[in-house]
Amino acid sequence: MKRFGLPLGVAIAALVPLGAVAQDQHVAVQAGAVKWAAAPPALPKGAQLAVLYGDPGKEGPFVIRLKFPAGYKVPPHSHPSDENVTVISGLIQLAMGDKIEPKQRDALAAGGYVHMPKGTHHYGLVFQPTVVQVNGTGPFAITYVNAADDPRKTN
Repeated sequence: MKRFGLPLGVAIAALVPLGAVAQDQHVAVQAGAVKWAAAPPALPKGAQLAVLYGDPGKEGPFVIRLKFPAGYKVPPHSHPSDENVTVISGLIQLAMGDKIEPKQRDALAAGGYVHMPKGTHHYGLVFQPTVVQVNGTGPFAITYVNAADDPRKTN
């Protein structure tokens, strides 16, 4: 397994909007004001990320959104803390396991939600443009099940 915590945290921290840094203050973000940037290299190329609240690279609560193009996949991985995912738009297929299986996926459409406890091996496939929101407690890190899935080896 390969761990990407520190590089992912540093890359995400660079994307944190100044208004979201102070976690003890009210934060309101209109959909049209979400600031997207390329996702950190710990995720396969093509995804975009926006930090809505907190700092995923540090201890404490955070809220991020990920925008995936059609055909995107996140190989099997886990996180050191619980992950809560809500589908904002589109459709994502999620499943638990160490390898991608064609018949064992749950399709979640807009409004769908999944909770994955820390350490749960899971993966995601997107067949149409999709936006998800991830709520969790940092520091946020990704550990890929298979070293061959390390997206930074090809980025």
